[in-house]
Amino acid sequence: MNKFKLSLLTMAMATVGISHFGAYALESDTEAAAEEESVEVIAVRGFRRSLQESQNLKMFNSSFVEAISAEDIGKLPDSSIAESLARMPGLAAQRLDGRASRITIRGFGENESATTFNGREQVSISDNRGVEFDLYPSEIMSQVVVYKTPDARLEAEGIAGVIDLRTVSPLSREERVIQVNGQYERTSFGKLNPDGNNAGMRGTFAYIDQFADNTLGIAIAATTMKSPNQEKRWNAWGYDGAQQSVEWGAGIDAGDFELSNDFVILGGAKPFARSSTLRRDSILAVVEYLPNDRLKLTADALYVDFSDEKILRGIEVPGVWAGGNTLIREVSDGVVSQGTITNRAVVRNDYEVRDATLKAFGFNANYDLTDYITLDFDVSRSTVKRQIWSMENYSGTGRGDGVGATDTIDYVLNPNGTGATFSPTLNYADWNLMLLGAPLSWGNGVTIPSDAQDGFINTPEIDGDLTTLRLAANHALDNAGPISSLDYGVSYKDRSKTKRSEGYYLTLTSYPGALAPVPEQYRLGFTDLSFLGFGNMIAYDSRGLVRDGFYNLTPESLNDPSHLARSWTVNEQVTALFAQANLDTEVADYALTGNVGLRYVKTKQDSQGFGNFVVDGRVQSVPTDISHDFGILLPSLNLKLALDDQQSIRFGAAKTMSRPRLDDMNASMSISYNQNATSEAAWSVGGGNPTLEPKTAVGLDLGYENYFHPEGYFAVTVFHKELKDWIFGGSTRFEFDDITAPDGSAPVNKLAVASGQVNGGSGSLSGLELSASIPLSIVHSSLEGFGIFASHTKITSDIQDPAGNDFELPGLSDKIQTFTFYYDKEGFSARVSMRKRSDFKGDIYNIGFNTAQVDIDGETIWDAQIGYDFGAAGFTKLDGLSVFLQGQNLSNQPFTTRHGSGAVRDFQDYGRTYLLGFSYQF
Repeated sequence: MNKFKLSLLTMAMATVGISHFGAYALESDTEAAAEEESVEVIAVRGFRRSLQESQNLKMFNSSFVEAISAEDIGKLPDSSIAESLARMPGLAAQRLDGRASRITIRGFGENESATTFNGREQVSISDNRGVEFDLYPSEIMSQVVVYKTPDARLEAEGIAGVIDLRTVSPLSREERVIQVNGQYERTSFGKLNPDGNNAGMRGTFAYIDQFADNTLGIAIAATTMKSPNQEKRWNAWGYDGAQQSVEWGAGIDAGDFELSNDFVILGGAKPFARSSTLRRDSILAVVEYLPNDRLKLTADALYVDFSDEKILRGIEVPGVWAGGNTLIREVSDGVVSQGTITNRAVVRNDYEVRDATLKAFGFNANYDLTDYITLDFDVSRSTVKRQIWSMENYSGTGRGDGVGATDTIDYVLNPNGTGATFSPTLNYADWNLMLLGAPLSWGNGVTIPSDAQDGFINTPEIDGDLTTLRLAANHALDNAGPISSLDYGVSYKDRSKTKRSEGYYLTLTSYPGALAPVPEQYRLGFTDLSFLGFGNMIAYDSRGLVRDGFYNLTPESLNDPSHLARSWTVNEQVTALFAQANLDTEVADYALTGNVGLRYVKTKQDSQGFGNFVVDGRVQSVPTDISHDFGILLPSLNLKLALDDQQSIRFGAAKTMSRPRLDDMNASMSISYNQNATSEAAWSVGGGNPTLEPKTAVGLDLGYENYFHPEGYFAVTVFHKELKDWIFGGSTRFEFDDITAPDGSAPVNKLAVASGQVNGGSGSLSGLELSASIPLSIVHSSLEGFGIFASHTKITSDIQDPAGNDFELPGLSDKIQTFTFYYDKEGFSARVSMRKRSDFKGDIYNIGFNTAQVDIDGETIWDAQIGYDFGAAGFTKLDGLSVFLQGQNLSNQPFTTRHGSGAVRDFQDYGRTYLLGFSYQF
């Protein structure tokens, strides 16, 4: 049987990587040397080539890794990076607003992994460290590599792993490339709001060229995107099990139920029709220069301008939590499933925009000092700015509690938690009945009257920057026994992130006058809420009303200390030293390769914020500034024993760490005083903890891999992690040395209880990972071009908080499966893909853009794509042209979250998305 040989492209990739940035973090091992034997050269294109290149990188890396390779410039196998990542073994995605965004690795959420761009850690647009992959255009990526086990050279830290996004290396291309890609995108729901978008587009222009006898290479890629998204959302305020004033319908014996024990009742609901448009423009530039045989210089720059606009319209139904009288008509499975609410509903015309810009620059110099020693110097800086403007705008039949027409609304909770159907008696499409202003008294009564909150605006902002420096060396060794080379170096990172939080009450300038209809010039038509039973509701330009001065704005921070508690700066200075011995030897005539290394990380962290308290209804504050430092040793070991040319056994052992969330590390705190306390603590202090240290884990991985075909392999891996220093909420008691009461007096009672996040939890996580890529041509030659890629991951955990209570990791699904069936031959390609995960806990944005953890239902998502490459099909005059049609979420899988009672909190129906695209390479 003929042996196979890797193509020149995959050989080059396996030897030096598609991109050289952060060289020692990204280099593949030297096992890709060509065999000097009679071989058959395999050359494939399209999706099969993407699978083959990914398989080769997995095969030749010393660590446990997964990889995605682009079929060509701007052609990752999926339309987003997160969707491609979610098809990897052991990885899963959490959707935000219908798009795969947050990635979990082997049961660990996005805060336990790190993401790098060309080997360098980047800032994020979130409040924390976790990356939202919507920010990065998939069109500029050539490869994505996930390191499940580390080595000492990796700069980023994460218990779950490290995700490295890699761009093209222009000198690795053999010729000039000029390429244009375009896509048309459409949603199945159409426009749910009259001013929304149901169609969008994406475009990419790429230019790659080499000059001066291939010593100078340039790559430029520009992308633009306008991506629509629609959502039909059911959102429950919550479900109440406490005693409330309710009435019982005919046929129900109230004596059969104890309200606080036997069932829960809807506190209120906030359903919406959402229309979103994600806009993103980016430009990437890469320059590589080889002034001589020993020196290589590389510079890259990335700019991303990102805007996510949301239009939300719905009718907020106040239940028992807002004085709504409820008639109970049916109780099913512990929940009031049918009832009647009598109250004034709130018509919502909301608008939100999230704007962000990312700037990243990197420079790398790689110099062969001698024939045995190579020096590598790398410097980078990335900055991000993010602004959110999120408005609630209210209208109804009258101002404040008890004023205006009251509605009697029957409701039925839909089966399986898929929302609710309402039957109102009022017409919410009547412009003369639904008037601008607040139908309920939600004002604070201090800085604005209780009936004067006609809307609200949240305006959180983030500024972040990260500067990195790295100097490393590789020293090749002769006659050093099992050690083939040494890597050693030092790095420095300086990170800063600042968050500013503020909110504004909206009050109509005509207040306290009577409510008035929406002016004609701001009326947009109607939003159809038939999926909720409401029919049409009025739709108007609420943003225009604010812009044109119809409202006065009152800062919420005047009386609410929560904004100062959410305003802070966190700084980190991290110095790391590392050394690694690379192994290449034989054990009992079997080739053994790998590495053993040690990394020492020294961190100095500090935070500035505010200590705040309320005096006579007004917020007072003092600045805070707290610092802390610590050091951690991180050993690592990766071994690969080659049983033959196809089979190998891998082993990995490492101590890893994940840094705390930045919003848990801040120095802002709220202080309250109870002057009547005697024996108990009179003071309560709550906020961040700048002295938090990283969570740590000791991990073991053992795997078997069989690469039985240039396009086929199967792998089995078992993994186990012992977790320590996990972060949980905790409290401690102490006594102030010197403190003054809010009224200026010296308090007799100086006892205090401080609550916040602390290190202390521990536990373990274990799992089994199965993956296989199977070309069906091994079954019969007539099946050439057909293939299957599939994986299954099973995870168990046993984790306790400091009090000994069981704890479930955010992002942990105990089962994760992926499946792709494809055909790719002679230019025609087709594939159907599935990704499935079981129930898990996840983070979502709550009121005021606080992060809240909720229970999320498992989901099964099906996508499909067909494509045609004219050049590969033999049409020489159309060589370079390819087209495709893609369908996403074809099973129309909703996103569902639940309250602790099991009742549905959020049911989000996104519909399906279709993309039609082309690519032409000149």
